[in-house]
Amino acid sequence: MLDYAQARRLMVDCQLRTFDVNDITVLDAFDAVPREDFVPPGAEPFAYIDQNLKLGGSEGDVRYMPASMLLARMIQALRVGNGTRVLDVGTGYGYAAALMARLGGRVTALEADPALAEAARARLAGTQVEVAEGPLTEGQPKAGPYDAILINGRVEVRPQALLDQLKDEGRLVCVLGRDKSAKATLFVRAGDAFGARPLFDAALPGLAAFREEAGFAF
Repeated sequence: MLDYAQARRLMVDCQLRTFDVNDITVLDAFDAVPREDFVPPGAEPFAYIDQNLKLGGSEGDVRYMPASMLLARMIQALRVGNGTRVLDVGTGYGYAAALMARLGGRVTALEADPALAEAARARLAGTQVEVAEGPLTEGQPKAGPYDAILINGRVEVRPQALLDQLKDEGRLVCVLGRDKSAKATLFVRAGDAFGARPLFDAALPGLAAFREEAGFAF
């Protein structure tokens, strides 16, 4: 049987530390939260491979858990700490939400797929994470405004409705772009303006709700 505790340590040492993840609190969270608990039944042995992991979803809108190294860099950029109000968009089975709760965040986990939302509730039972069900593009304004927003999937269009739910100086991280041109991108709110800075190249399957419409000029 796979030693999952050892697999987590190897993930931290061989995947995260070698990909410029140097925030000790982030590394500790990834070492503490059992990734294998947030994958579909039977997929536990694959939880620690260095790839995006298919979770499920409906036809045309399949959800993936981001690879650990990608997810860790994105969470590190959000600077989640005690009391940080967080929105986790496209939570899937709730892994990123569990990590950010471990960091002290007050997390709302948003999922549009009813089956995935129910799976997230089961896996996050006993935590302070609130799982909400609804359209990903609309966010969860009633629980905001947020200090930090994470989108668990590639987006092809600027997620303006989510950006509008940030507090002043709030941060949103997503993978923005199309296919191989996509980059992990950090948005920071300054009043009514939003600065954007690409962080690194990133490969992540897209979210159907954030696809670019035909004829739309990005």
